[in-house]
Amino acid sequence: MTYLALYVGGIAAIWWISRVGWSEALKRSLPVFIPLVLIILFNMKAGRLLFRTPIVGIISILPTAVFIFKASEPLVVGINSWIDKKTNNFVDIKDVVDAEVISKEDA
Repeated sequence: MTYLALYVGGIAAIWWISRVGWSEALKRSLPVFIPLVLIILFNMKAGRLLFRTPIVGIISILPTAVFIFKASEPLVVGINSWIDKKTNNFVDIKDVVDAEVISKEDA
């Protein structure tokens, strides 16, 4: 069942990347994946302390997830701006000519 989910996810990712492009797909998925990884790492490290009693674990899941999500926003913004800077390198090229298009009806 896991392989089926990974297969469907891979096909969906390939379709999405072909629709919007690599950089846009990466910029849209990073705000989800970075907090997800940080929340999983935090729960792995602090799980022994927080989840000894189920009530403490259940009460602490939502606040820690919100805190980690809000704390990771500057990292996500920084990575997205770096991606934008890398993909917009053609703006500074001196060989690019800016031209206007005029339709035949307007001429």
